[in-house]
Amino acid sequence: MTRTYQATGIILKGMPLGETDRLLTILSPEFGLIRAVAPGARKHKSKLRGRSELFVVNQLLIAKGRSLDKITQAETLESYPRLSRDLGKLTASQYLAELVLCLALSEQPQAELYELLNEHLRRIEQFANSSNLVAYLAQAVFHLLAIAGIAPEVHRCCLTQKSLTPQFSDPRWRVGFSFESGGLVNLSVRGAIARTATQTLTDASEAFLPKVNAKLGALELSILQHLGVKSLPDPSQILAAESLKLPLDVAWVKVEHLLRDYAQYHFGRSFRSASLVDALSPLEF
Repeated sequence: MTRTYQATGIILKGMPLGETDRLLTILSPEFGLIRAVAPGARKHKSKLRGRSELFVVNQLLIAKGRSLDKITQAETLESYPRLSRDLGKLTASQYLAELVLCLALSEQPQAELYELLNEHLRRIEQFANSSNLVAYLAQAVFHLLAIAGIAPEVHRCCLTQKSLTPQFSDPRWRVGFSFESGGLVNLSVRGAIARTATQTLTDASEAFLPKVNAKLGALELSILQHLGVKSLPDPSQILAAESLKLPLDVAWVKVEHLLRDYAQYHFGRSFRSASLVDALSPLEF
């Protein structure tokens, strides 16, 4: 890389530096994560002021520095102004930015991750029905985990590799979800392993008995199994019965919480914006 380089980037994080500067964390398709100083960006009349805001996409000219790079020019290519006008949308976007900061690498091309993040920011900005925010967020988290190769297994049991299908006919039917196993666990199979270990006087800890972090009903499993599609699935694709007692919007909240906890387990950290997402959501369970 030469002393000066060009990059396209979306701003994921910014913090004050010194009296007038801002330190930015930028996701670039060409170079991955970039940390660079925007000199004078906190000055009222600075040309970099508006171009240093969250989720602004700029064409950048950056000078290499000994410890930190410095932005010398910035030309805005795209922004998401409606995110800042809606606290729910802004918080959801910040949540996705926190996740991307865990996924992205520095000094490596991240074109696919960059395009996917921008696509989901456009969806969040453009949707009109605020009750669907959690659904959009859940699918975005699933897509981001998938692109990183750590999406949970939602179609087969992680113990037997056999397919699992939601059983809408039985309201008591449940399937397990294990973070350490990486997805679904057939509860009957897990129970059989535990009983066999007990009958043979084998220490149950010696048998592979993954911890079950959650139990899902047919509706939650159906949602999970439809998240891999490109667009948000239509309710008719998810619902298999009209007499379901659990509302669809509450099920979406459960799925989002599950994926969030799964991601936090893998990265060993919590997402600060997630608690505000919960505070702003009108749904509880």
